[in-house]
Amino acid sequence: MGSSNSSQSDGASPRTPDGVVVYAIGDVHGRADLLRALLTGIECDAALRPHARPVLVFLGDYVDRGPDSKAVIERLALGAPATGPLAGAGWIALRGNHEDLLLAFLDQADKGRVWRANGGLDTLRSYLGDLPPLDSEALRLPFERALPKAHRRFLESLALTHREGDYLFVHAGLRPGIALTDQRPEDLMWIREPFLRSSEDFGPVVVHGHSVTPTPVIRRNRIGIDTGAYRSGRLTALALEGTDCRFLTAHAGALDTAPVGALDDEDGRDY
Repeated sequence: MGSSNSSQSDGASPRTPDGVVVYAIGDVHGRADLLRALLTGIECDAALRPHARPVLVFLGDYVDRGPDSKAVIERLALGAPATGPLAGAGWIALRGNHEDLLLAFLDQADKGRVWRANGGLDTLRSYLGDLPPLDSEALRLPFERALPKAHRRFLESLALTHREGDYLFVHAGLRPGIALTDQRPEDLMWIREPFLRSSEDFGPVVVHGHSVTPTPVIRRNRIGIDTGAYRSGRLTALALEGTDCRFLTAHAGALDTAPVGALDDEDGRDY
């Protein structure tokens, strides 16, 4: 599988469109505090680049496991700020497997067991408060009533992929050997192997979350930025501008910036 306009096939470094700086944000998982800190850091970073249009791409898994999924959805559903360096920014939110589980539960209560076992109880508490020991059917209707309509519209509107220049953004990854246009939604939201070990040229460089690593991972065909915010206390964003990339990481009220430079032909690097 390849792409005729991919920098990976002609040896050039992948790049974003001219005049654009892209910020990809990893799995938030209910950490509204880290999301606020990271957005503040992105705003400061964008202010240093007044001639570049910022595009923010959130890679999914906004809910579950962390303590404040409701506040995370509330912030993301509002979209880009009306003023400041991020005014008019692109604001793209992708669907992760945890949003998929939540929506499945709303449609069919018997899907709740899997969701609750994968952090869904934390989201239910975020919207409903302390929970008695009820079964999924008994919880579905109160949750549906407590979920603001704007939150549900946001969750139902989430895209599966987004493309910017030579980069493809997706929650989990791609299935090797399958054309981009033929990828299954289940793989885009859930896949780990064989994607993570694949050396296939997918065409664009795949920027993804879903698979937790202590630090971001760069490979020739993919960049993984899920640093396990809900348990590590570190939420990571990847900033892409031209052929350069750098990482911004929010943790404990602080923000770290790590310049990486241009992607090259190394076998792989962990940051």
